Amino acid sequence: MDLQTFQALPVAKVAQLVRANGPKVCVFPMNGTRRWFMMEYPLSREEDMASVYCDVAAERHIELYELFFEHGVDTLLTPIFGPDLLERGEAYAKLATEGLALLATHAKFMEFYDAYQVRVRFYGDYREFFGSTPYAYLADLFDEATAQTLSHDRHRLFFGVCAQSATEMIARLAIQYHAEHGCVPDQRTLIEMYYGEYVEPVDLFVGFDKFCVFDMPLVATGNEDLYFTVSPSPYLSERQLRDILYDHVHSRRGGEPDYPAMEPDDWKLMKVFYGANMDRTLGVGTKLGQIWYPLPQVEIPSDLTYPDLLHRPGDR
Repeated sequence: MDLQTFQALPVAKVAQLVRANGPKVCVFPMNGTRRWFMMEYPLSREEDMASVYCDVAAERHIELYELFFEHGVDTLLTPIFGPDLLERGEAYAKLATEGLALLATHAKFMEFYDAYQVRVRFYGDYREFFGSTPYAYLADLFDEATAQTLSHDRHRLFFGVCAQSATEMIARLAIQYHAEHGCVPDQRTLIEMYYGEYVEPVDLFVGFDKFCVFDMPLVATGNEDLYFTVSPSPYLSERQLRDILYDHVHSRRGGEPDYPAMEPDDWKLMKVFYGANMDRTLGVGTKLGQIWYPLPQVEIPSDLTYPDLLHRPGDR
């Protein structure tokens, strides 16, 4: 199946193809939300901005989670908050923590969890981090949301809160387990303790901005497919997600190439393409003003076209 055919499929068929080899675990950190909001909802009064930001950001989060779930992703890990965000000042810290509370209390989120049968959990060292701060109440809200959605069995949504460094928390969990059971926990047990239930290895990571992956301890294996959107995460479209899923399901599968069996035309195509792209590096960018922008790196040789690269004879 080529990309154009995949793009034209009904949503249910795409979901079936995505799930064909088993449930999918995707990490999707929503990055660039403030940029998106300030470009799409320019407001003159800061107090208005804080109120509207929480509402429209919540709606966009829900829309994108629905998009992933409808297209066959069963489990989403969403790193949502790191302690570094508090370094942006007291006003932003207040806004960010109020946003965290909405994940567990906002009527639209709770309706979404029920309608899509989403089991919600929060992972990370937030109890330790927030314990001595005015935001300690968040842990109780997270527990309540988890309890309310515990019976939901269609999708799973894990919010990462203070999950940037899991070493100390995992060490505490291992010590606790050893004290109770007299043995060292295996990896599956540690995953269950850290996330609240077992999470399979990550299949794909969809980030934004500079190329980096983060906040998926114990379930990152190095085999996950990495994707980075050029525009902020809230701009993710259905077509863009289908491009990603097609690449994940079709283009990257098949194991190691059988070099001796490759045809001369395949070697020629590869040599022409790599030759045209020597000295080019994905992930290189430039800073304009205060913002880092990725630079185009891939050159398509004049005698090749995108269909040549995406759909070689025999791929269908």
